[in-house]
Amino acid sequence: MNYMVSDTPGVESVDNDIMPINGTDYIELYVSNAKQAAYYYKAAFGFQSLAHAGLETGIKDRESYVVIQDKIRLIFTSPLNSNTEIGKHIDKHGDGVKVNALWVDDATYAYEEAVKRGARSYMEPTTESDEDGQVVRSGIYTYGEVVHIFVERKDYSGVFLPGYSKWEPRFEAPTTGLKYVDHMVGNVELGDMNKWVKFYEDVLGFKQILSFDDKDISTEYTALMSKVMSNGNGRIKFPINEPAEGLKKSQVDEYLDFYEGAGVQHVAMATDNIIETVTNLRDRGVEFLNIPDTYYASLLDRVGEIDEDLAPLKELGILVDRDDEGYLLQIFTKTVNPRPTMFFEIIQRKGATSFGKGNFKALFEAIEREQDLRGTL
Repeated sequence: MNYMVSDTPGVESVDNDIMPINGTDYIELYVSNAKQAAYYYKAAFGFQSLAHAGLETGIKDRESYVVIQDKIRLIFTSPLNSNTEIGKHIDKHGDGVKVNALWVDDATYAYEEAVKRGARSYMEPTTESDEDGQVVRSGIYTYGEVVHIFVERKDYSGVFLPGYSKWEPRFEAPTTGLKYVDHMVGNVELGDMNKWVKFYEDVLGFKQILSFDDKDISTEYTALMSKVMSNGNGRIKFPINEPAEGLKKSQVDEYLDFYEGAGVQHVAMATDNIIETVTNLRDRGVEFLNIPDTYYASLLDRVGEIDEDLAPLKELGILVDRDDEGYLLQIFTKTVNPRPTMFFEIIQRKGATSFGKGNFKALFEAIEREQDLRGTL
């Protein structure tokens, strides 16, 4: 089975990469009801059933459902008893990302190199096996309670991981064109952004490829700062945000308040046809931030000629930005949890390798309108 190489544009091989990473292996979310969460992501986002683990597969303390769409795999995990570490995580943070798993050729080397360079151990190298072969996994802590698990699966041909069985329920919804994880954004406390930038540089050999300060990412009321970290081959990109001084509470402040600490703010998922994908998602009940019509009045003057008609972009609320390499189209969901914490970005790159700097003001004003409705601005 072929697993998870990112198709991110601009990827180049790097001979001296100290931490070779093939791509995102999976993202695991701790949620209060894994079965219902899996159903939602299937029905609303078009993910397909892949694997299940729980009492029926010999696991006594938790239940997990795995869904897949092209190269994106999500795990939803819930505890089966009270007073568990998973349950405490959910009680504190609500539903959210616990694991961002990275596919590597050698999980033991990745772990030993990361720990040698200063990472805190989460999981020592462990070999897991069944009749389909073996997988080696190891892990380290990052910001907040988020962890990276290194996954080595070259000797495994099973459906997902040992301990999981194939999940084949009757219900499957059509896919929506989501292809791979483009990037994942973390929110950290004020003053911690540079600490975690240095962590990714020193421990995993990432490089800072972009930086935005409060002049770039601000409105009349709020601001934040962000630095984008990328691994050697460009397949993994982690923007890291921290709040900045503003007249009112920023989206990062709101996140940190309700998540009760640092964590994953949003996951950006790529598509080859954002108009079709977003139309599909919206028809299935996914809610997106509202963008005013005035944004589109001067859009083409700002970004130049694009392949898409303006009318459907305006109708759907899709944002457009251009850099030296091309342009991109992006849109952001409203928060997907009761707490105003995690959301998703849908992105289509037409050559652009940046992150939509020209859209920051419109995006943040849209988020502020949602904050105002919640009374948290």
